[in-house]
Amino acid sequence: MNRGNCRELFRTFFKIGAFTFGGGYAMIPLIKREVVEEKHWLTDDEIFDLIAIAESTPGPLAVNSATFVGSRIAGWQGALAATSGVILPSFFVILILSQLLTGIEDIPLVKSAFQGIRAGVLALIGNALASLFLKLPKQAFSYSVMALAFVMACFLHINAILVLLFCAAAGILWNRYRERGKRK
Repeated sequence: MNRGNCRELFRTFFKIGAFTFGGGYAMIPLIKREVVEEKHWLTDDEIFDLIAIAESTPGPLAVNSATFVGSRIAGWQGALAATSGVILPSFFVILILSQLLTGIEDIPLVKSAFQGIRAGVLALIGNALASLFLKLPKQAFSYSVMALAFVMACFLHINAILVLLFCAAAGILWNRYRERGKRK
């Protein structure tokens, strides 16, 4: 185990956890910048796969991402360091805010601040969506699966796990079909 790697993982994910509001999707641009562009721990393609894996496993996206990156860089100790780093800021903020906001949530200034924060979080999520969309293979199959998954999740209210299982099955079947076509 490299203690330096674990300290760096903790610091990096503590910063991500401390300076990102709005949950996992809002963290994606910061995770990408830190993990791919700054630290070079993962490539662009690997971060895309990481997000897919983190989204399809139980638990928050940020925690799953931190655990995955930490494990990749420094084994289970790295996973523990990165996961602790991303969780602790939220824990402390929630602990403090729960004490401070009790009784002041109806103050117009507080309501206005949260309205602004929600708008900013939506922009961060839109940025993450655009980044992921740009990495999507530019083919009819990818667009079709994306559109069908959107309809299944948003309009048919099918469980996210079932939607992801459908997408995985569609990808497997599509690639088998293409492989058979190449052999002929």
